[in-house]
Amino acid sequence: MSELFVKERFSWRSLGWLLLYFWFFSCALQLVIVLTGHNGTTGLRDSLLYSLLWLIPVFVFPARTKIISSVLGILLWATSLIALGYYSIYKQEFSQSVMFVMFESNSKEAGEYVSQYFSLKVLAILLFYTVIVGFLWRKVQSVYIPFKYKVTVCTLIAVVLFGVPLYKKMHNEGETLEEASGYLASRMSTTAPWQYIAGYVEYRQQLASMTEMLKQNAALPPQANLKDADGDTPRTLVLVIGESTTSSRMSLYGYGRETTPRLDALRKSDPNLVVFNDVVTSRPYAIEILQQALTFADELQPYLYLTKPSLMNMMNMMNMMNMMNMMKQAGYKTFWITNQQTMTKRNTLLTVFSQQTDEQFYMNNQRTQSARQYDDVVFAPFEKVLVDPAEKKFIVVHLLGTHMKYKFRYPEETTKFVGREGIPDGVIDSDVEVYNDYDNAELYNDYVVETLIRTFEKTQPNGFLLYFSDHGEDVYETPPHNVLGRDESAPTRTMHTVPFILWNSPQWQKDHPIDYAPYVNRKYSNAHLLHTWSRLAGLSYDLQEPEKSLVSPAFRESKRLIGDPYGKKALRTFDSLPMAADSR
Repeated sequence: MSELFVKERFSWRSLGWLLLYFWFFSCALQLVIVLTGHNGTTGLRDSLLYSLLWLIPVFVFPARTKIISSVLGILLWATSLIALGYYSIYKQEFSQSVMFVMFESNSKEAGEYVSQYFSLKVLAILLFYTVIVGFLWRKVQSVYIPFKYKVTVCTLIAVVLFGVPLYKKMHNEGETLEEASGYLASRMSTTAPWQYIAGYVEYRQQLASMTEMLKQNAALPPQANLKDADGDTPRTLVLVIGESTTSSRMSLYGYGRETTPRLDALRKSDPNLVVFNDVVTSRPYAIEILQQALTFADELQPYLYLTKPSLMNMMNMMNMMNMMNMMKQAGYKTFWITNQQTMTKRNTLLTVFSQQTDEQFYMNNQRTQSARQYDDVVFAPFEKVLVDPAEKKFIVVHLLGTHMKYKFRYPEETTKFVGREGIPDGVIDSDVEVYNDYDNAELYNDYVVETLIRTFEKTQPNGFLLYFSDHGEDVYETPPHNVLGRDESAPTRTMHTVPFILWNSPQWQKDHPIDYAPYVNRKYSNAHLLHTWSRLAGLSYDLQEPEKSLVSPAFRESKRLIGDPYGKKALRTFDSLPMAADSR
């Protein structure tokens, strides 16, 4: 007799076991992530929601529940086992960034990773996980829903999972189908097996964009009349790029709380550490400011936006290659070490930049930027490249810095700031924790930057290390203390004030005896960083503008413009912003 006519009673108990079975494959890992404080509850929420998709086939064909749950179970078990194993080893969620690293690594490297990190502990975790899956499968039973409700229930699941988010993105927020589908894929990326499907699709999309940019970059001409004042003298130059770190929350720059004790001490003991006191960022967003800081673009000349806005993004991406190409043209072996996410829609540009280097180290393959990830992961590759036998080395280290979520930027055992001591009275009690989290993140960033300098110093190099942050972050600092984050349309000084620190090795200072005292209080925008770097590195070329170099005798102070250069009348000067005490 057809199952349509079988009279079976609906069982809540059977539904409960069925839900637990399908939920387990994706939610077990997400629950561990939440309980260990690695990330928030968003991933758990999405995995609970999108695991409901597997109820549809067993609702439609209840008599075949065991077969369906077996076939789906094998697929979900295999894919979730890989994700669990990866997290057990690396403490990172599987993502499109992992796929990029996998496909960019050769089989020998992949084998080394497995042999180095796989252990009996990981094997025990995977076996225990498999035993629980087997136990839950034995509990699975058919769930019979009356035929007149079956279509409604299955349609409702599909509408909630797919129709509602697509409608909200396309109708309410005006996004295209492609953009809305990307959002949907990101929502599903915590759920087996969609993390692989969505990750691979995103990987292929970003790879296509990256390949096109690399092709465009290959056509760029070299810098005209490039000269290196130091010739073939062995040297190592290091550029450390921070993230979301404002100088106004650093005791190094006068902040009341001791958030930079290591750099404070180094400044007092080492005359080769130079702290520039009045540097700002032109844009409070990482990609946008790096498009200017590492190229010849700036707020007044973002390349073609006035006449051909459709070409702006490609031109800026292409021109972003200038610093790296310039250093390679000067004969440097180049290295890229990053704790930023590798392959995301926003970070593809940085990955393109990194691919121009001779060696890359991608240390952050987290699914989201807000996951718990510490910058100490850059130490090992930094030590490795410092001893590379190349005569001339250029090393870029890109930190995660004090990026949101602030409490995920530092280990809990390093927490120093709790309570209200040192916090402005205007900060309400509910915001105190976040305020403290940011200061603790600044404290850990102090440890990271100082460690990089000390590690560099131990190699007795001939060279220098320059550290700056891409932008700042206003964490309830500006009165009336109700702003969190960055908003280019409503700027505050805190969003734009950034640390700018130079450490010269004794040998480099001896060979380049510059007195930086007249320069440390100059008003400067890091939109012109390339000109300062060129001067420090002893490079000259036709497009160089000494008046834009912070360390040049020819420097000329100019208006420090901030804002979106592509918006109408969006530019203003940083110095026109009210001081913190006067902000309202």
